Amino acid sequence: QVQLVESGGGLVQAGGSLRLSCVASGRTFSSYVMGWFRQAPGKEREFVGASRWSIDNTYYADSVKGRFTISRDNAKNTVYLQMNSLKPEDTAVYYCAGRPPGRVDSWAGALSYEHWGQGTQVTVSS
Repeated sequence: QVQLVESGGGLVQAGGSLRLSCVASGRTFSSYVMGWFRQAPGKEREFVGASRWSIDNTYYADSVKGRFTISRDNAKNTVYLQMNSLKPEDTAVYYCAGRPPGRVDSWAGALSYEHWGQGTQVTVSS
């Protein structure tokens, strides 16, 4: 059974940093696109960034570009989201997601991801 488990969320002041982790189990995700999404109360789920495991190819939403960085540890089947210079508008539940290879649609589309974690809350105070 495929499982994604996020951790690392919490409360931080504006300008601070957090690192989220997503551990994947149940299969090898080396060829998967691993994405991060977030959802604030009353808003739609929003793409944050995504990375393919097997090649050095990462894509970010404009709202986080230059502040957030996705990395991965293939040996640990883990993907990370390093968040720096956090702003109150970054407050949301953050989700890790996995999408199988072979798709040609945008990495930013939530519907293209088959596996989702339970989410971790990030709260940025002003």
